Amino acid sequence: MKNTILSLAILFTCLTQAQQIDQPQPVHIEVTGSGTPVLLIPGFTVPGESWDSIVGQLEKNHECHILTLAGFGGKAPIEFPWLPKVNESIENYIHKNQLNNLTVIGHSLGGTIATWLASRENNKISKIILIDALPATGALMIPNFDPESLAYDSPFNNRLLSMDETEFEQMAQGMAQGMSLYAETQESIKDWLMLADRKTYVYGYTDYLKLDVREDLKNISVPVTIIAADKPYGRAMVEQTYTDQYANLAKYDLIIADNSAHFVMFDKPEWFMEQIKQILAVH
Repeated sequence: MKNTILSLAILFTCLTQAQQIDQPQPVHIEVTGSGTPVLLIPGFTVPGESWDSIVGQLEKNHECHILTLAGFGGKAPIEFPWLPKVNESIENYIHKNQLNNLTVIGHSLGGTIATWLASRENNKISKIILIDALPATGALMIPNFDPESLAYDSPFNNRLLSMDETEFEQMAQGMAQGMSLYAETQESIKDWLMLADRKTYVYGYTDYLKLDVREDLKNISVPVTIIAADKPYGRAMVEQTYTDQYANLAKYDLIIADNSAHFVMFDKPEWFMEQIKQILAVH
């Protein structure tokens, strides 16, 4: 009888572990290079391959951990809420792999996640680099912003979910045109939008708009550099927006990329790479 119970217990454990392995993961991580660690978090719908040209230079002196988030870049979607699971998974990965003296580079949503990570207790982060990223995108976009009022089941979300491929592609093309100054990059952005799991795109964006880490900025003590694009609103409005949104951050460096849209790394690649190298060189 004891042997039977023991066998059943072992079988149950094996089945549970197999199910955990088979379950879609919130983040997928590729590691390359050697040296001090750098974690690269892409923006919403954008796969880790968007960092390829940057990693090609950083991996000579840094161990690069390149993320792709669930539901994007052909990765399987996960259950909702999406973003809290993504955040927790990244935090656990940093601790599990003992990534000490870590620099986190995040674009757009990736930058918002980076600020959240840097605000957490006992984090192992030494600096963060935020690329055209805000701590509360929803507050910028929505009048009388109230995160609790945002729900998955809404007319806007339902409309997005019901779009056919042609309608969604037209919307994606229009969005991509505002995110880069160059046609080739716009096409890549559109393709990433089209490849995204539709529910992750819709409900994940609701999660993104709900996330407000402005109060958490008070807990950040590591160096912060923000690289912001001047298009389409111009330098004066960009400076005002970042001053307002980052009011609770005690100290940070703001670098504005002239003649660049949201994807600064593609619109000004050589200038951008030079900024990253200079920031990483400062201890």
